[in-house]
Amino acid sequence: MRIRITHETVYRYSEPVKSAIQLLRLTPRGHEGQTILSWNIDVNCEAKLLRREDWYGNIAHSLFVAGPVEQITLRVAGDIETADTAGIVRGGVERFPELFYLRQTPLTRDDAAIREFAEEMAGRSSTPLDRAHVLTGAIGERLRFDADATHPGTTATEAFTAGHGVCQDFAHVFLAAARFLKIPARYVSGYLHKPGEPRQEAGHAWVEAFIPDLGWVSFDPANGVSATEHYVRLATGLDYLDAAPVRGSYYGISREALDVRLRIEGARQAQA
Repeated sequence: MRIRITHETVYRYSEPVKSAIQLLRLTPRGHEGQTILSWNIDVNCEAKLLRREDWYGNIAHSLFVAGPVEQITLRVAGDIETADTAGIVRGGVERFPELFYLRQTPLTRDDAAIREFAEEMAGRSSTPLDRAHVLTGAIGERLRFDADATHPGTTATEAFTAGHGVCQDFAHVFLAAARFLKIPARYVSGYLHKPGEPRQEAGHAWVEAFIPDLGWVSFDPANGVSATEHYVRLATGLDYLDAAPVRGSYYGISREALDVRLRIEGARQAQA
């Protein structure tokens, strides 16, 4: 499938700020199921944009804008060719052994309720692959999607207790439960093409679990499936903070308003 993405983020400040700095993980890398045909980042003002790789191998850009700054418009656009690999991710950049992804973080730490939930799900399956699939479905049944229920700092335990959240929360609960079960797992940020819904309000998040004899396999607890050709993978990490598409701050006394415009269009490739 060929997927066209146009993602525009506008930051407006109530009073001009002296400077702004952002860390961008908005550039996808290729792997066996994902080929980058074109990709570009534009900023509407004078800015320093430095490309590098972070410790996970994600492509990252440091963006610095000197003030006074009243508005920053960040636009990324490109075309990606994807293929359905049954959720298996091969050919990506790997900087750490899989056991590294058993590490808990403040956002993915478990508690008694998540541990009990994970043990119950493990009792319904016999292999790591089965357990990952059972967790994926069970989390979708346990949590209700609610775009207004949480914020970027919401932890897995808070979302699990509340019983609702966004895709980020579904992913964090999976990570907490999987790591408790000794299944290495990591957070994935990216985009999801939804046929018939080109305009979207935000990107997407899911997870990858390391399965013996298969390697890294993707699971989307928010939708109860493994990733297909409709998914575009941006960045990975231990949790949201490691893979967030944009993180930043500004210097000055002001209020920041954010406006996101995201369009994702897909077309299947003609068969030879």
